[in-house]
Amino acid sequence: MSPTRFASEHRWLYIGAIVLLVALAVVGIIRYETVKTDAQATKKAEKLADAAVAAGFPRPDIGTLKRTLGNDGGQVCAKPGSALTSALWKINLANGATGPGIRPVIADTQAVRAEAKILEIYCPDKLHKIQDKIDDLKTDNTVRR
Repeated sequence: MSPTRFASEHRWLYIGAIVLLVALAVVGIIRYETVKTDAQATKKAEKLADAAVAAGFPRPDIGTLKRTLGNDGGQVCAKPGSALTSALWKINLANGATGPGIRPVIADTQAVRAEAKILEIYCPDKLHKIQDKIDDLKTDNTVRR
């Protein structure tokens, strides 16, 4: 049996092997990007957890930070300077009541700094969009630690 005859009779075997190798290469590239992104998310979550501890807060769960903020800050970095985001942020700084009982309060300085720290770590290019609003807030040491 000549080598050319063997190759022509088994060309589907060669084609199948090539397709399988290409598929494995594609899967490998996708998995590499996922692992790389996961490592970046872990690094940023660790940095944020360290910043929370330095600010006097308990250390947050790294897994929760990774799932919530991911690699890019998630919803926190989506549109930090928009009117809707600013309004929702100020509502979260209120007294916790709903409806007619809701009242603005003097926000805790460390809590406001924690929000800014998220922007600083995950999307530093967007921190300037909200920095003037942070500077305009009246804050004080209102939370007992």
